[in-house]
Amino acid sequence: MIDRKLEYQHLNHDSLPPFFDGESEIIILGSFPSVQSRLDGFYYAYKTNRFFPVLASLFAEDVPLTIEERKEFLKKHHIALFDVIKECDIRGSQDSSIKNVIPNDIEAIISSCHIKAVFTTGKTASSLYRDYIGEDNIYLPSPSAANASMSLGDLSKAYSVILDFISD
Repeated sequence: MIDRKLEYQHLNHDSLPPFFDGESEIIILGSFPSVQSRLDGFYYAYKTNRFFPVLASLFAEDVPLTIEERKEFLKKHHIALFDVIKECDIRGSQDSSIKNVIPNDIEAIISSCHIKAVFTTGKTASSLYRDYIGEDNIYLPSPSAANASMSLGDLSKAYSVILDFISD
């Protein structure tokens, strides 16, 4: 039996639109949606991903669990989400396998809201942003459970920089 996770797939980002509104003040960019995020239809969907627990800790709120709760949380705090990559070849959810990148049009989002800062989550997103879009971004460590060297507290401390750009 062939393990499909080991095969490259050419994928595009069309099934997962950017999340933002006219009040968004920061945008947080990942590299490309995970398999689970593509299946669920929203960002940071994998159950062990610590993205929403980290944000909830910053704002001293309960962790939003459903997609609707997550959208309301993000709107309340003026946070936009998207990914650097529009199209690529990838194995499963492995950032390390990404090749043949076509970037998303991030500028279209930035120019349609009140974005004060662009953040990238993880080394791959940061590197791809610099390579394809520009240098003006702030690196945040990956909230993936694969980044086991960072505790939830460490991540929350690193992510606290976003509070400097949000007028809550």
